[in-house]
Amino acid sequence: MNRRSLQILRSSLSRRRRAYLRLVGWSLVQAVPAFLSGWVVARAVDRGFLADRPVTGLLWLGVLAVAFVVGAWGTRHAMLGLAALIEPFRDELVTLVTTGTLHRSARLGEPADTAGVARLTEHVERARDAYGAVVLFIQGFVVTSVGVLLGMASLDPALLLLVLPPLLLGLALFVAALPAMAARQRAVILLDERIAETTSAMTAGLRDVVACGAEERVRAETGAQVDAARRATVSLARLTAVRTAALGISGWVPLFLILLGAPWLVRNGVTAGAILGAVTYVSQGLQPALQGFVQGLGSSGLWLLVTVGRMAEVGEDPEGAEDADNAGGTENADDAPEPVAAVTGPPAGLVPRRLRGPGLVEIRGLTFGYARSAEPVIRDLDLVLRPGEHLAVVGPSGAGKSTLAALIAGVLEPQAGQVRLDDVPVRALGGDDLARHRVLIPQEAYVFTGTLEENLTYLAPGATRPDMEAAVRAVGAAPLVERLGGYDAPLDPRELSAGERQLIALARALLPAPRLTLLDEATCHLDPVAEAIAEDAFARRRGTLIVVAHRISSALRADRVMVMDGTRVRLGTHEELMADSSLYRDLVGHWGLAEPFPEVRTPAPVGRMACTR
Repeated sequence: MNRRSLQILRSSLSRRRRAYLRLVGWSLVQAVPAFLSGWVVARAVDRGFLADRPVTGLLWLGVLAVAFVVGAWGTRHAMLGLAALIEPFRDELVTLVTTGTLHRSARLGEPADTAGVARLTEHVERARDAYGAVVLFIQGFVVTSVGVLLGMASLDPALLLLVLPPLLLGLALFVAALPAMAARQRAVILLDERIAETTSAMTAGLRDVVACGAEERVRAETGAQVDAARRATVSLARLTAVRTAALGISGWVPLFLILLGAPWLVRNGVTAGAILGAVTYVSQGLQPALQGFVQGLGSSGLWLLVTVGRMAEVGEDPEGAEDADNAGGTENADDAPEPVAAVTGPPAGLVPRRLRGPGLVEIRGLTFGYARSAEPVIRDLDLVLRPGEHLAVVGPSGAGKSTLAALIAGVLEPQAGQVRLDDVPVRALGGDDLARHRVLIPQEAYVFTGTLEENLTYLAPGATRPDMEAAVRAVGAAPLVERLGGYDAPLDPRELSAGERQLIALARALLPAPRLTLLDEATCHLDPVAEAIAEDAFARRRGTLIVVAHRISSALRADRVMVMDGTRVRLGTHEELMADSSLYRDLVGHWGLAEPFPEVRTPAPVGRMACTR
């Protein structure tokens, strides 16, 4: 894992050599105060204050002040240059994690990779921040350490004998502890992911947990994972004592040795200014750089190393084939999306209630996206509905249900494939009698200012009064007609509730007796009983019926149910889908299992329920 992480980090840096070299250049400017601080202090003491020339000493300190201004200027440009490294690196990680998450979530029969969401949101951002910190810490430590050691050598080479051995010893101790720290950091990350995945699964299945009385068991299992994560975090924290020891040996022992060896240094010709300069180098240059390096590499560096390795694992193709070369964040252009299985006519054992009259719907290779560059909402869909069949379409919000209804109705033009109604392309249907071929009723019903009769006969101008009365009774709108004052009563759409407008639109759609009717949540503002009456009116007439379901009772009344989840489609009866579709079971649990209302005869009051998508 660590080797894979280092490979990704090196690859990211190698692709941006120019930006990295600019950062190194500004880091050298940033290190000017560290290089000059001890040397300038030594000159100010030896040639100024101890020589009874305070003005000269102050001038040397002024040089140091200018050096700090130059260092601040270099720091500003180094931070700006860092963005050119870390932002592209973040984009590569997002691509890497997204690839792995989508591969796992797109496989039929497996749950969504919820832990991948945690990696994408939290881990990528933290890895980005850690990458920037590690680059600054390592580079700053190297540049500062070299500058400090060169500066001390310029004061007196004997000073290096007191500084270099403990510095190397502390660094060696720290580097030796890194593998164990990385292993414990990895354990913490994996346990965090496991908790996120368990929590997501527990939330989704909360209804089943309560129904089965498994609260204590789930609480125990979840609590065990939380306790394991706590133990792993404590274990990692204990190991940070090694980091503290390494920092003490590398940063404080040299200062102690310089002060302890001051008499010996003076006897060997080292000036007081040089000793003070060495103290300045260690306390103001070496110690801050060491602290940033040890703490940064010991926390941010470990997190970066382990997290990038984990991302490399999830970015690999689950089948272990072609995505091993995609660690840089690019996708294999030859990788085709998972094909959607063909959805054809009813199985041999299923006989719809109304296999009579026209209404054969054939969908072949249907593909549609809202932009050529966007991922298709529907891809390569094949479907056959026999005349008189009743299909319910269900799925989560944004799954493409309304898009499918619009494509079947011919309102939208597919990017590929075709929809045919009784062997005629739906896009070729038209003319004054279009409503006799197909009718699409959307969620928001259209009612215009005019009489009730004008609204009802909008799609069937030649309809007689008995025809209107039959349609009104069939959808349960007779009480509404009576309240409005009859068929000649004027309508103001603003005075009607959403449910009342839907009842008028349903009666209007029933009058032309279309071969195909599509109800796109067209009853969502009705209460369950009124919805059952309206759907039953369409189910009893000749022709094919497609219902984008608002309640599970609509699915129970259908001959077959189509479950949509993006480009993935499952088709079957309610019983079949309850047995082999986890998504359908989740939707049933979300809606609440209601019984169908096929035998209702009494008109129900019009509800004002809010429509949820």
